[in-house]
Amino acid sequence: MKKRCILVVDDDLHATRVIKLTLERTGRYEVREINDSTRVIEAARLFKPDVILLDICMPRAEGVEVAFQIRADAEFQSTPIVFLTSLVSERESVGDGTAEGAFHFVAKPARLARLIACIEKALEQSRCEDRIPADRQSV
Repeated sequence: MKKRCILVVDDDLHATRVIKLTLERTGRYEVREINDSTRVIEAARLFKPDVILLDICMPRAEGVEVAFQIRADAEFQSTPIVFLTSLVSERESVGDGTAEGAFHFVAKPARLARLIACIEKALEQSRCEDRIPADRQSV
């Protein structure tokens, strides 16, 4: 089974390290971490992630701003983005990524089972979108 590539973006060094080690321990993912929100596109070009985990509240560039930059880049328009945020509780986590242009959300601190479920759902939805003929996809 090919490991899925995950790029974790958070200004908190401890948070990215914990997520990286936890996800890699499952044996299903290869994880790279970046702690500078202004270098996400550069890191993505080098790593070619299948999913980007992105904190919302970061200095220099907010996660939402970074997400729009990612979506504006043709190479990463269809790369799923999962927001990690302490702005909502796990019960309040919404955004299942099913609506057009919607993002997935996972409350921090993220439980491993919830994080993996969200990653896998994002990956599955992106595979489904890849199977829809281009003339039938929404822009």
